[in-house]
Amino acid sequence: MASVKKRLPGNVAGEFYVDSTCIDCDQCRQIAPATFRARGEHSIVFRQPATAEALRRADKAMVACPTGSIGALGKRDLSEAIAAYPERVDGNVHFCGFAAESTYGGSSYLIVRPHGNVLVDAPRFARHLVRRIEEMGGVRLMFLTHVDDVGDHAKFRRHFGCDRVMHGDDARFPIERRLEGEEPARLADDLLVIPTPGHTKGHQVLLYAGRMLFTGDHLAWSPEEHSLTAYRDVCWYSWAEQTRSVEKLLAYRFDWVLPGHGPRHHCSSREMHHHLERCVRAMKGERQRSVGNTR
Repeated sequence: MASVKKRLPGNVAGEFYVDSTCIDCDQCRQIAPATFRARGEHSIVFRQPATAEALRRADKAMVACPTGSIGALGKRDLSEAIAAYPERVDGNVHFCGFAAESTYGGSSYLIVRPHGNVLVDAPRFARHLVRRIEEMGGVRLMFLTHVDDVGDHAKFRRHFGCDRVMHGDDARFPIERRLEGEEPARLADDLLVIPTPGHTKGHQVLLYAGRMLFTGDHLAWSPEEHSLTAYRDVCWYSWAEQTRSVEKLLAYRFDWVLPGHGPRHHCSSREMHHHLERCVRAMKGERQRSVGNTR
């Protein structure tokens, strides 16, 4: 739980605050952007919530925070915020909230399907979230984009008996469905796995229903650039491989990007394709500049 004694000095006066245990994972800024923003290597409260909706979203950010770094001076009833997760994003795709500290606050998603639900990356194994997922039909498959965002995968596996799907190059533990190589693999008619090495050697993305791309740490939306982007400073394996993997996605059409870190984005598939082309050009340009600097 957050401690008022550790309250960061950048917080504005008022009920809500962020303390110094914040790991700058960005979850609160995505959930309640009217209340939280980045300052240095932390998030802060830059504006106290003044409407019912702003209060609701601040409560949801408090629940989702992986380190319990968001506090309030008064006692708050968080039952509504807890019950809000999993929260519908679009159609039968839901954001799980309850981020795990071990994933650096990575986002997880639940796809509700008649032939079995899919958990994309693993959140915290929180009792209230697990109960809601049970009510929504449980979990049949757990798709793990890469080794950084596996969260409480073992607990979800034991509880739901779901098969974990992961690339062998990232598997550090036994996996029920281990994928190899760089060829796309179809898990079902509506589920296509696309290997995307770069951020890690075994990174992979999931294309659902030909329109929703779960990108892990491969690709995200940049509000500042108003385009898709990849983050070189957290590329652990190979920037050249990540550039090639992003370019490979030009062969597919999708209108949603749902990352593990960073903002989600929705637009027409044509617009998304243009954003992806722009991202590839930027990545290639940065790669060329990097090569030139080593000569």
